[in-house]
Amino acid sequence: MSEPSHTTNKRLHREIGLFGLTANIVNTVIGAGIFILPATVAAVMGNMSIVAYLFCGALMMMIMLSFAEIGSKITVSGGAYSYIEIVWGRYPGFLAAFLFLLSTISADAAVANAIADVAGSLFPFMQAEFMRILLFFLIFSVLGYINIKGVRQGVGIVKLITLAKVIPLVFILLVGVKDLSSANLSWDSFPSADKIGEGSLLLFFAFLGAESALSVSGEVRNPQKNIPRAIIFSIGFVLVLYIFIQLISQAILGPALAETSENTLGQVANKIVGPAGLTLITIGMGVSMFGNLSSEILSIPRVLYAAAKDRLIPVKMLSKIHPKFATPYVAIIVYVLIDFIFASLGGLSWLILISSASILLIYLGVVLAVIKLRFKKGSQPAKGTFRIPGGVTIPVITVLAILWFLSNLSASEILSVSLFIVVLSVVFLIISSKNKKTSK
Repeated sequence: MSEPSHTTNKRLHREIGLFGLTANIVNTVIGAGIFILPATVAAVMGNMSIVAYLFCGALMMMIMLSFAEIGSKITVSGGAYSYIEIVWGRYPGFLAAFLFLLSTISADAAVANAIADVAGSLFPFMQAEFMRILLFFLIFSVLGYINIKGVRQGVGIVKLITLAKVIPLVFILLVGVKDLSSANLSWDSFPSADKIGEGSLLLFFAFLGAESALSVSGEVRNPQKNIPRAIIFSIGFVLVLYIFIQLISQAILGPALAETSENTLGQVANKIVGPAGLTLITIGMGVSMFGNLSSEILSIPRVLYAAAKDRLIPVKMLSKIHPKFATPYVAIIVYVLIDFIFASLGGLSWLILISSASILLIYLGVVLAVIKLRFKKGSQPAKGTFRIPGGVTIPVITVLAILWFLSNLSASEILSVSLFIVVLSVVFLIISSKNKKTSK
């Protein structure tokens, strides 16, 4: 499909290959959640947790197939924001951009605080408030600098950290096989629909992140092929890894798994190889969370850049490209500064509540955009673009699944998001009015 002239990227360099984009998605999705996830799911579903993984993984793969199709057609930077803005218009695009930014900034702040907690558990002097803030400053300034230097450098560190976070997880799988207890994996009955729904809703948020990683689409080589391949490879890998981690954790800890709420995998490693294993996994958890932030800072400033370039955010500076490094350096600086402030403030539970619902709405907008493009007159897919098999069957099922997830949100979450959308709508009207006056 053709893309509006205001969304094309003429100065960003396409330097990200298939492995780089796949690593970015894996790195963004696998954060701190996997280190505590097995206990959380086991507390709801017991030995039958694997059913929730399969159910949730299938739903997430369907959502990502829609991202793969639209991402192979709309290959500019901005990811989900750009898909929604191009297909649905400026107002939905404006809402998507800010809902997306709100979600990622609140998540980044939570991850940074979790890193500080891990550092404090290893080194007690890091528990002091000043040291925590200093750590936040170092994390965000270093990652910001690396990504300003160039997308190649940013992807380079993402690849390195992805390997560093996956190795400890694979270590648990390989070493833990010898201590398996088949009795801890046996089922007494099949889980009820309510249990599957509750467990899947918990797991759904452990699969989030791929949409953030796709914000660098405007800098991907051969995007028609590499974007859908990277999505399918990465989500498939994450699903398989999550399932095996859950099985190993259940088999090693048994009924005690549901009561291990902090650093679950550290406790698994401790039982397998002793204190050395606990230390390895604790460090791995810190690396994993740092890697999650590295992918976010590589990806999300592109949303700020794209929104400013499209004049949805009335700050022209955000659309500037570095003359030497060809990166959106102002957007990167602003984003890491906001991340640092929010992480330092702490107490962002109300933002975290909005975060989950925001992502669901963005997913809904993207999947509906895929359906709309399928029925658009005269819209023929370009040669080499990805197309979900089975017509619109999978996108329609995906819409129903997302609506089901939204129906399970609490009243406070629904109210918070509704109020936020109302505020954003007022801001959009003010910006639109200002732009009209300026253009006259």
